[in-house]
Amino acid sequence: MSAMPLAIAQQPPTPSRVRGTVEAVDGDVLSVKSRSGEDVKLRMSDDMMVVGIIKISLADIKLGSFIGATTVPGPDGSQNAVEVHVFPENMRGTGEGTRPYDLRPNSTMTNATVAQTVAGNDGQNLTIKYKDGEKKIVVSPDTPVVTYVPADKTELKPGAKVIAFVKKLPDGMFETNRISVGKDGLTPPM
Repeated sequence: MSAMPLAIAQQPPTPSRVRGTVEAVDGDVLSVKSRSGEDVKLRMSDDMMVVGIIKISLADIKLGSFIGATTVPGPDGSQNAVEVHVFPENMRGTGEGTRPYDLRPNSTMTNATVAQTVAGNDGQNLTIKYKDGEKKIVVSPDTPVVTYVPADKTELKPGAKVIAFVKKLPDGMFETNRISVGKDGLTPPM
């Protein structure tokens, strides 16, 4: 009886995101080679949303912008951004708050409004506010900054770089109802 909990504890966690490159499209099934090298088949839901990701500049982050920032703690305790995405106005409020994230070890994702921006020697220092608090982050000149643009399923072709938000179905297959695809060869940094 004690072996069963151990077996359950040793199963890898079910991913909630798949990052990688589209290998093939067959009807409603998308074959993706994940960044870690696994072949993953994703069933695309009937109501799936596809959004494009394009690069923008650090200067495009304005006071009042609603952003998502993946950060990791720096050696001095600062929160250093490893990517920032600026939401279009119609996506304001999406996932507002802060939570652990799976992009890098010890990373967090914070979706919030830019309340203050100060130019520093090493980029921009931003204070971002969300409903339950605020966070100060450092965005270096090398930090990828992107935004969302319209896209559709036709952009999900071999070679496209994607991040798919997935859930595991009872039959073991993964289903996605939202995919972000890099435009012009961009790899979504999220």
